[in-house]
Amino acid sequence: MIHQRLASPDPAVRRVAVLDLPYSDEEDDIAPLLVTALADPDAGVRLEAAKALEGYEEATVLQALVPCLKDGDAAVREATAATLAELKQPASAAWLLPALADPAPGVKAAALRAVKALRVPEAFGPALAALADADAGVRREAVGVLGYLKDARAIAALTELAAHDPDAEVRRAAVGALGFAHESQGLSVQPALTRALADGAWQVREEAATTLAKLGSSAVATDELVRALADDYWQVRVKAARSLGKLKARAAVPALCEALQHEVSNLRKEAAIALGEIADPRAITPLERALADPDPDVRKLAKLALTTMQLNGSPA
Repeated sequence: MIHQRLASPDPAVRRVAVLDLPYSDEEDDIAPLLVTALADPDAGVRLEAAKALEGYEEATVLQALVPCLKDGDAAVREATAATLAELKQPASAAWLLPALADPAPGVKAAALRAVKALRVPEAFGPALAALADADAGVRREAVGVLGYLKDARAIAALTELAAHDPDAEVRRAAVGALGFAHESQGLSVQPALTRALADGAWQVREEAATTLAKLGSSAVATDELVRALADDYWQVRVKAARSLGKLKARAAVPALCEALQHEVSNLRKEAAIALGEIADPRAITPLERALADPDPDVRKLAKLALTTMQLNGSPA
């Protein structure tokens, strides 16, 4: 019987019983049994219970899960954070919001991660304050919350973080979060993003190349993205090519045609796609040469770009 196994003195038996609970036909409501298992003396049992509670948003479950963010076992804390991050109902935020003020960085970061997708306005203030936290993990999760909320009041703080945070991953996250800016806000954000294209960490430069395309076209952004096509890291070049295509930046055509000959096939693919989106006649001959590329995907994309240009009225 499942109850006997859950009460076994052997932690291995209890762990297996918790794993079997979701498939048991002995209980109509297994949530109370899983909640009880969250207090088991064995970390393995608590871990499986935290995992199994994913999808439950009853108040009693959340009331039991949130304290597990302070569990003495790191794996249990991580499983709890992952389960809470799957919450879908904004009302569930009521149980998470108090944890945003917890002094333990791990608890605060996990709570921020969990509350992010709920997009509750009440998280704005705590998330904005958390941008000044000494822990980089907390700052990174706070950026995620603000990016999801898309509140213009966060733009100045995110811009500052993108430029000056000592942690590269925080800078990268802040650069990505600024993609929600638009219209006049976008114009104020673009200088920060173009500076980010010169960041010392290539991951930040890669994110900046992606985010610039979300803010719309400008001569400055185009010029900086064209320069990014010569970045030391091909990953940055790929994202710059993708953005230039989305922006239909005709000024980028010569550089994109040159990228069609780069040794990295991923960059050649993106260059072909971008040239098809821009549909400038200057790209026809380089794209025709790319029809003999050794990579079949490059050949296919070059052919597609040429077809698109023909349909758009460019001379064949």
